[in-house]
Amino acid sequence: MHLTVLYRGPLASCDYDCPYCPFAKRRDSVAQLRADRAALDRFTSWARARPEERLSLLFTPWGEGLTRSWYRRALVELSHEPGIDRVAIQTNLSCRTEWLAEADPDTLALWCTFHPGQTPYERFLGKTHRLAELGVRFSVGVVGLPEHLASARRLRAELPEHVYLWVNAAEGHRYSDEQAADWTALDPLFPFSRDPHRSAGRPCRTGSTVVSVDGDGTVRRCHFVRAELGNLYDGSYRAALAPRPCPLAVCDCHIGYVHLETLPLYDVFAGGVLERVPTTAALGAAGQGLP
Repeated sequence: MHLTVLYRGPLASCDYDCPYCPFAKRRDSVAQLRADRAALDRFTSWARARPEERLSLLFTPWGEGLTRSWYRRALVELSHEPGIDRVAIQTNLSCRTEWLAEADPDTLALWCTFHPGQTPYERFLGKTHRLAELGVRFSVGVVGLPEHLASARRLRAELPEHVYLWVNAAEGHRYSDEQAADWTALDPLFPFSRDPHRSAGRPCRTGSTVVSVDGDGTVRRCHFVRAELGNLYDGSYRAALAPRPCPLAVCDCHIGYVHLETLPLYDVFAGGVLERVPTTAALGAAGQGLP
């Protein structure tokens, strides 16, 4: 059996102050950080003790995980586990990068977001080139706000050529065809992000081969459906794993709609679903207008 797990513990603190994020510059107390560390250690122990099934893991913290030593350590340790096919994390890349040399580059991957105005451009760009030198699989993206367009264009021109630059449609923002064309010129897959996807009653891999887990081990089909399937640590979730249609009207977040069976994104991102790295062939086809 292969299971993909999206883990989100209690960590909510972040070192950035992005105006479009409700967790900007939030600070966790010492007690909250200890609780997050304990929860992550428990999850890591669970993942390392399951050699009988294949796992792919994506950490999606509300805050910034890689500024915390326990996330860096967990990624390194999990990358060397034979039963884990991929371990990835969403990050603003504000952390140092030297620790990545200890990880297995065939297993570890990063989903990096550039936030203009939150970090010097040259610093961020330099880190992406360092990742490339280390052989780390990663993607880089921006939120598609008008004020980010110039930075995104510069980033696309100066990133390592093989690195995919993705663009997330800004929440609540409507794009004219002209605006969408500007973003699509940078990210041929932007049309998938431009508008929410109708999902009600449509088949989705979440709840069957993909699940979401919180710091207490509560298992849900995804981050956006609150119904519980059971608990990770007592194994009660396993009986609930089954194909099921989506109960929500629409899905507008990549980490959700990428798993919809009505979209071709498992083929587009074959081998790189968690870190958002598409195949070269799919990206080339998208550039010709297939989406």
